[in-house]
Amino acid sequence: MGGSVSCCISPGESPKIHRREVELEECPITTTEDVSEDTGTYLQHISDRELPDELAQEANPSDHPRASTLFLNKSQTDVREKRKSNYMNHTSPGLLTKKYSSCSTIFIDDSTVSQPNLKSTIKCVALAIYYHIKNRDSNRSLDIFDEKKHPLSREKVPDDYSVIDPEHKLIYRFIRTLFSSAQLTAECAIVTLVYLERLLTYAEMDICPCNWKRIVLGAILLASKVWDDQAVWNVDYCQILKDITVEDMNEMERHFLELLQFNINVPASVYAKYYFDLRSLADDNNLSFPLEPLSNKRAQKLEVSMSKSAYTLQVKMFLFSLC
Repeated sequence: MGGSVSCCISPGESPKIHRREVELEECPITTTEDVSEDTGTYLQHISDRELPDELAQEANPSDHPRASTLFLNKSQTDVREKRKSNYMNHTSPGLLTKKYSSCSTIFIDDSTVSQPNLKSTIKCVALAIYYHIKNRDSNRSLDIFDEKKHPLSREKVPDDYSVIDPEHKLIYRFIRTLFSSAQLTAECAIVTLVYLERLLTYAEMDICPCNWKRIVLGAILLASKVWDDQAVWNVDYCQILKDITVEDMNEMERHFLELLQFNINVPASVYAKYYFDLRSLADDNNLSFPLEPLSNKRAQKLEVSMSKSAYTLQVKMFLFSLC
């Protein structure tokens, strides 16, 4: 399933877990003092070393389908303040631009969990990253992701690069350029966000103005190799970002994988959770997905494509879980 996650340095062009619930009281940890000398060395069972689901979910939301995504939590503060401000100032929502279905007309968008709309998904992922940066807890970072120490271009990095938060449009343009040039899919954008939040959780760091570009690039690089059947090689990204070297890309990829503890598995339930949370984020920020009236011809095509897409997604997620 997909390409190798190892570093690629070829100069040529590229081709295009539900765990059982465990209570702490039910799994007492046996120490070496409890083991008699004649039994030999005691090897603790992995289920005794793992945290219960309730604790693990809080720590690793990108691994567990029942844990709330980080970006949605970080966005709620702004959403509540915006709603409160509109209420206090009696601000009118203005003209309703959203289309609603009626008895005679059904409006649908072309975005589904198995085939998301590319442009809308990238906008939502960029908005999720924007809220991560804006509402970050601190400025914890690592040198490998610092743009001052590892610039992506020959242009001088501004002195205030680490204190000015990027706008949503800037983040969107950066991601869109990579996805358009590398011909990546919308599903890859969702997996990118999963890897990004997993990195922030595992490495206990923050995405901030000084490192967001390299973190996003590293997440896209890894997601494209794991998800897409025809992965993009590192050298291809060097042709998109003209001033970055293959060696730098390889080093960043290696650090990213090590910080993820080589956990690149994304269960179908986690993928679906991120997709629907991105839809919720879009609704909260008035980012509407394109709607069109449902015709008879399109209804028939939709019925056929949905059955095929469901089967394809099941196969893809099964292979993906084996990685």
